[in-house]
Amino acid sequence: MLMAVDTSTQMMGLALYDGDRVLGEMVWQTRNHHTVELAPAVDSLLKRCGVASDTLSVLGVALGPGSFTSLRIGLALVKGMALGLHLPVVGVPTLDVLAAAQPLVRSPLVCVLQAGRSRMAVGWYTPGSARWEAQGEAHGVTLAELEAELDEQTVTVCGELNAETRQALRRHKQVTLASPAQGLRRPSYLAELAWNRWQNGQADEVVGLSPIYLHVAGMGLS
Repeated sequence: MLMAVDTSTQMMGLALYDGDRVLGEMVWQTRNHHTVELAPAVDSLLKRCGVASDTLSVLGVALGPGSFTSLRIGLALVKGMALGLHLPVVGVPTLDVLAAAQPLVRSPLVCVLQAGRSRMAVGWYTPGSARWEAQGEAHGVTLAELEAELDEQTVTVCGELNAETRQALRRHKQVTLASPAQGLRRPSYLAELAWNRWQNGQADEVVGLSPIYLHVAGMGLS
């Protein structure tokens, strides 16, 4: 049994997955209450699904990019559980979770997270034979910079798109916007990605595991 934990942004999520089924999933928007909401939510999901913590086999965690503070809170809880229960941990880049939920098409995919201070974290993906493949490193942009980056390309954009971003990108005829439901970052996809990597022997070293932060001059993601 795997528990997946995603606290990358104001959207938090948990999922329980056994390789064949998603036993339970929770997704909710917090108001910077990650610290007080996360542990009770973990306990609630385990109880609702009838799963004892000592029957967990592995933990999956979203590594970012995202909010500096929220990422550290999620990773701290996962590390504590891993050390206390002697469990392996698999870290997954957060933008990969968004990409995993999107249908494969021929044109590129752009995944977006809100990063605060009117900036977004963006990752580009191209279609592979079976899944989306990341192209380059995630980076931080303003809305204007994102529009310039798209530059008349035929792309699909998904993720945390607020009303202002959606309105602006609708002006670009070559851009297809994923619906809000398609753009919701579901922890069940995080669970599947982490499970597959664990099955392939790709667990991470628990103590040294760290979040993915964006380092951009003049930009703080917190």
